[in-house]
Amino acid sequence: MEAIRGEPHRLSDEVLEPLLEEHPEGSLELLEAIVEKKLLPKEVAGKLWGDSIGVAYVEPVTTIVNRDAMDLIPREIAIKAKVLPLYLFDTLLTVAMADPLDQELIEKLSRITQHPISAVFSLPSEIEAGIEMHYLTEKSVKESLAELRSIDLQLNDTMSAEAVTELVENASLIQVVNSLIYFALRERTSDIHIEPRETFTSIRFRIDGNLREVLTFPKDLHVAITSRLKILSNLNITENRLPQDGRFSMKIGDNRADFRISFLPTIYGEKVVIRVLAFGNKKDFLRLDQMLISQTVLQPYKRLIRNPSGIIFVTGPTGSGKTTTLYASLAEINSPDVNITTIEDPVELQVEGLNQTQVNAEIGLTFGHVLRSILRQDPDVILVGEIRDVETAKIAIESALTGHLVFATLHTNSAIQAVTRLIDIGVEPYQVAPAVIGVVAQRLAARICQRCKEPYYPSREELLKYFQPEGLVEVPFYRGRGCPECGYTGYKGRISFHELALISEEMREIINRNGSVQELTAAARKTGYKSLRYDGLKKVLLGLTTIEEIEANSSFEWAC
Repeated sequence: MEAIRGEPHRLSDEVLEPLLEEHPEGSLELLEAIVEKKLLPKEVAGKLWGDSIGVAYVEPVTTIVNRDAMDLIPREIAIKAKVLPLYLFDTLLTVAMADPLDQELIEKLSRITQHPISAVFSLPSEIEAGIEMHYLTEKSVKESLAELRSIDLQLNDTMSAEAVTELVENASLIQVVNSLIYFALRERTSDIHIEPRETFTSIRFRIDGNLREVLTFPKDLHVAITSRLKILSNLNITENRLPQDGRFSMKIGDNRADFRISFLPTIYGEKVVIRVLAFGNKKDFLRLDQMLISQTVLQPYKRLIRNPSGIIFVTGPTGSGKTTTLYASLAEINSPDVNITTIEDPVELQVEGLNQTQVNAEIGLTFGHVLRSILRQDPDVILVGEIRDVETAKIAIESALTGHLVFATLHTNSAIQAVTRLIDIGVEPYQVAPAVIGVVAQRLAARICQRCKEPYYPSREELLKYFQPEGLVEVPFYRGRGCPECGYTGYKGRISFHELALISEEMREIINRNGSVQELTAAARKTGYKSLRYDGLKKVLLGLTTIEEIEANSSFEWAC
């Protein structure tokens, strides 16, 4: 415990003394109490403890767990021994343990698995949560649903809110809903769709951008499950005729998962969509250097966001990763001497050092209203989550022209179209031309599973669809065969591809006279502009994604 006393963590004896009255010094119970009371960040406390005993600290809930490793230790043994298998590399099995110095247990696990064991440290509560999450399967969720059917959970319109609330606090119902969400998190799901049909309810997960049906359950459980979700979200459980939107959080081990939820009445009942906003450390998001952005885009973009004023747009359809890029951009320039204020709907990640405001149209707190107020808050950088109307657009443009750096999003098919969209919605060309300094358009494609990735050589006819015939050479493309790690889809994770348009003086002249997209594109090419398709095909050749994914996520244009 000496590692957590004094500098640099400043846990004084006065702070520790009340805890030492309840927990023995040097015990894991004391460490967990320190984490629970937020006296030290979990990552810091875990690393300090691991360092003190000479092993690495791993957070098992949010880490990627290898399915082959899970298969080596049955769930019952994992629960009894309080261990969680994590990775299997060659023959070495890495296992998370609360006591990684327990040689007797390590030897037993080695005999059970027939593999040498590499023990790492995890908090006991994290191991318990990791077991609950990572051992979940579609079969176990179905078994929980079957068990729930044996309980009388019939709800009707005549029941009072109090009676419904009492009914949906049933332990089995809570377990089913929790298991469903844990299973979704384990599968790296971005959206959970709970869809009522005529005789059953379908559950689909959006994984790597694609919807997959994972299970169905009898229709008679639908109202109970939706009511439980409304309780979690503090929504009206007796209202099923009007749409409702809300948010909720769940504690999973020492982590927190945040969700946005939407209920929509349909002819067969309420359809529910749950968006996973954040899971694990709220401050943990991708940085620009971690996003595998092509250097020909990344380096000029990094210079662009360090401009003292002007407006930068990030464009793309819903779910194309715009928010991730915006947060990464703000993190790149975030420092104590920069005042950054955001307007979002909703605030998806809470980031230290940013002043974040969420709009609320019901009370008149719109993007335009908040933006006017922000200008009286001495901002250096402003993020406008989305420009939806001419009022917000004009205020954002004026902010950029009066010495502020503004980030904003638009829904357009290409970077160049963002400029003409502003003019189309009512902003004057003479305002757009000097204000806009750059536009990034982006898409997401499913990433090839690195475990089952294999090369193949497309035919010349197929290559001619994407490359100019002159200088054409035989090159390998890549694909995933399908394996347990990727759910036999051939894909695991996602990769972004981009185009960046830097606004040149020639382009400003074209904007001023309300020129066409074609004219702007031709001028942009003179300063190095390349299309989304071009960047996408580069990532195909690098073996990061497939040509089918680029086809599905970008419009046709000669790339090479």
